[in-house]
Amino acid sequence: MEKMNGIELFAQVARQGSLVAAGRQLGLSASAVGKGLLRLEQRLGVRLVHRSTRRLALTAEGQQYLARCQRILDEVDAAERELQQGLAVPSGRLKVGVPHESGLLTPHLAGFMRAYPQVALDLDYSDRLVDVIGEGFDVVVRGGEPGDSRLAGRRLGGYRMRLVAAPGYLAEYGAPAAAADLAHHRCLYYRFPSSGKLLPWPLVLAEGEEASPPVSASCNTGEALIELAARGLGIACLPDFSIRRELASGALVALETPQVRRSGNLYLLWPATPAMPPRLRVFIDYMAAHVFAG
Repeated sequence: MEKMNGIELFAQVARQGSLVAAGRQLGLSASAVGKGLLRLEQRLGVRLVHRSTRRLALTAEGQQYLARCQRILDEVDAAERELQQGLAVPSGRLKVGVPHESGLLTPHLAGFMRAYPQVALDLDYSDRLVDVIGEGFDVVVRGGEPGDSRLAGRRLGGYRMRLVAAPGYLAEYGAPAAAADLAHHRCLYYRFPSSGKLLPWPLVLAEGEEASPPVSASCNTGEALIELAARGLGIACLPDFSIRRELASGALVALETPQVRRSGNLYLLWPATPAMPPRLRVFIDYMAAHVFAG
């Protein structure tokens, strides 16, 4: 750093032809410029400038050193311009963690790729709770409130849980009229990949009412659970954003009874840092504007 400061100081002295003018450009006093020039000459062991009361003139060694210094400063300027131009157009690799369920997110990920072709998405589809920082993720999509102080977050939108089944299943087994009726149905559960525990169904029960839905099958990905339910193999409890296509096409039907109470939010989470890369900023803005739009 001291060498670069000395090079810039000397180049300004040579360009301006005076300590006062050079100091004006550098934001220093003429005395400080003179002392800096003297330290540079002492470090190099040569005289770079002839000093007189009227003007400064470069020695032969000073002219030779200036030519080298100017090339160095030109390279620094060129490197900074290249970096600034690169920052103006978002580019580079972005590692993104997304749930296995792709109906909600994948169309918008594709839209982002078309909008920003110079950003290379490294998509990691997984339902497990990843270590965002430890595993090198730039950003992840996750349900529930952010609980890690090392992470920054932005809400994508809200969701609610729904009990769903295929029309064929309901035609064969009938629709449950109350929570207690679930005991006579085939029930499909989500199993957390990290702990192996089942996700309880957040049933709304009347006073004195009990419910013990049997476990006919369990899956550790939402995608597989949707597939089993759509094939008529039972009732599943799923977030509404994950079954939009199936509900729209009629492959699954949302049950009005029994009711479930749980709702939540979907977030983008990323490591909290003072400076956010442009590729990450545009990704967050794009997804927040499009995922739950309309």
